[in-house]
Order: sequence, then structure tokens, then C-alpha cells
Amino acid sequence: MHKHDTLSGPSAAGTSPQQSTDETVHGKPAEIPPPSSLSRHSALEDAQALFTGTLLVSLGVALLGKAGLITGGTAGIAFLLHYLTGVSFGKLFFIINLPFFLLAVKKMGWRFTLKSFAAVSLLSAFSELLPQVFRLELLHTIYGSVMGGLLCGVGLLVLFRHRASLGGVNVLVLYLQERYGIRAGLVQLGLDAAILLLAIPMISFPAAMISLLGAAMLNMILAINHRPGRYMAV
Repeated sequence: MHKHDTLSGPSAAGTSPQQSTDETVHGKPAEIPPPSSLSRHSALEDAQALFTGTLLVSLGVALLGKAGLITGGTAGIAFLLHYLTGVSFGKLFFIINLPFFLLAVKKMGWRFTLKSFAAVSLLSAFSELLPQVFRLELLHTIYGSVMGGLLCGVGLLVLFRHRASLGGVNVLVLYLQERYGIRAGLVQLGLDAAILLLAIPMISFPAAMISLLGAAMLNMILAINHRPGRYMAV
């Protein structure tokens, strides 16, 4: 799904293999290669990542919805409005995200914004289609929360590593990580927890707490696997 950063040879980093090894042994931080030496995802790789990531998230969202739970971010807002109005999650999610693309253009650029718009559109479409092809008769609430959160986290990780997002809070946390080095998963967990607490008047307190478990699973995936400097492909 992605390429790892590569260098044309030892001279590209300005050090020999032995010097690089010595730096690792003595605990010195590895030198980050310049942007020109980073590998770039091809259009085909980006396309499969958008498809794979949004398909995983749509399944995670379906599990959370079946369990009567919510999640954080704009998806959580869409869930709440879905429970209140009966309008489908996919339609609400797409509409809510539209204003956030202005922030994405200003802070992250057109390439990121266009891929994020495609991801939001795909997730909305998959969420509309999924009930026609996938149905669950029995789902334990805690299992639905954990597995739904993990699926959403892995799906978002795929999107993040291909410079895409699902709009909304994702845009903010990615900007903070890239600009200030603050881990995206930790920031998003705090924001998700705040949204879930605000949702307590609309859903039961136990449901909110179990939903928080799913949010923790989601953001654990991001906090551990999406650290600044760890993944250098663009």
C-alpha cells in the first residue's frame, strides 16, 4: 500500500553504511533525508489506499452503528444527527465535512484536500451501500466498540500515510502533527472524548463510555503507528 523512503546510495545521506550503523549503536537520532530523496506514491497507490482505507472505516462505522454507539469527530456528529433525524449517516457525513475543506486548502494544500474530498465521498457512498450487502444479526456492544474502533483506526492510518483524511478533525490533527510534531492520535483522542461527553444527553451514559472505548482503540492505532518522522513516503 505504500513505499518506504529510499536513498540512491550511501553517499546520498553523506555517510557510509558503517557510520550510519555507528550512529544507531550510540543512540544518535537518524538523519531525516531531504524531500528530494523521499519516494512518492503513485496515482495507482493513492487510489488503492483511498479505496482500502474508506472501505475499512465504513465497516467500522457499521459495527458502531449496529451496537448503538457513536464515535468522535465529524463522524460522531453525523451519528448523533442520524439518531435524531433518521437521515442516513452517509448523507450527513458528506454534508458536515464540506466546510472543513476550506481549512484543508489553506493549511494542507490542494493535493491533500482533493484526496480527502475523494475519501469523504467514498466513505459516504460505502456507508450507503453497506446495508445492502452486509447485515449482522447479533453483535455484542463491547465487541462492536473495540472492533469498530480498530477498523476505523487502521483505515485512517492508511489514508494518513497517503496524505489524505476524512475531513473535519482529521485535518486539524494532521496539521498540528506536521507543523508542531504533536501526535495525531493523542490530539484526536482528546477531541473525540470531548465530543462523546457532549453526546451524553442524547445517548445513555453507559453507551457513551463504551463508545469512548472504541475511540481509544481508534486513536491507539494512530498514536502508535503514525508518529512524526516514522513514515517518510509522500
